[in-house]
Amino acid sequence: MKKHNIIITILSVILAIESVFLVYLFISGPKKTPPPAPVPAVIAGRIAIVLDDWGYNTHNLAMLSQIRYPLTVSVLPGLRYSAFLSRELNRRGFEVILHLPMEPHEAYRLEKNTILSSMDDAEARRILVIDLKSLSGVKGVSNHMGSRATEDYRLMTEVFRELKRRHLYFLDSLVSSDSVCRRAASETGISFASRDIFLDNEEDPGYIAAQLRQLANRARLRGYAVGIGHDRKNTVKVLREMMPQLAKEGFRFVFVSEVVR
Repeated sequence: MKKHNIIITILSVILAIESVFLVYLFISGPKKTPPPAPVPAVIAGRIAIVLDDWGYNTHNLAMLSQIRYPLTVSVLPGLRYSAFLSRELNRRGFEVILHLPMEPHEAYRLEKNTILSSMDDAEARRILVIDLKSLSGVKGVSNHMGSRATEDYRLMTEVFRELKRRHLYFLDSLVSSDSVCRRAASETGISFASRDIFLDNEEDPGYIAAQLRQLANRARLRGYAVGIGHDRKNTVKVLREMMPQLAKEGFRFVFVSEVVR
């Protein structure tokens, strides 16, 4: 009988220990393993995309707003929707720059207050200041047309002096192989970038997609690239469709202000 009592006592102690252990497991829960260390993302290249010629209408604004990646939008001054679009694009998180009308070699119809090579420094500066004040939140300036003007060192130096006073950058659309903008910007001391590829010289979506892929290849080789498109339905549509895919491939979309030098 005594031996039986000892066995019962031992079993009771074992059951008590098991109960305490189970309660401990219940309270503490399963052991958590530390999360794996994040793997650094490899950036295939930085891509800055600019869309020119905004201000005539608002047709593509809704579709543009569906793009969740940085874009720089270049707004012409003095048009019906210029002031509204500069405010609205800023509000929606895009980078806004002034698309400054400048004299071309060709006999195109010119925008009002186009800066001409024949103008003296004071007149060119006056037009630039008026145009800058007409838009909201401007971070830089690019040339609209301007194949003749961007070859004029005196004129571009005067434009750049005003941009330097206002801490604005200049994007050379590079419509002339004889552009003096890079040299003038360097000697004036302003932040500068130039266009690598035009995306939509043809409005066919297949062509635009191929140009965008070429831009990505340029960014992969050099580390960054700047592409210019326009306020066109097919251009915005292709960007909306392809930018997420390029982002998955490791390309990082940035504002032009992030690639100027």
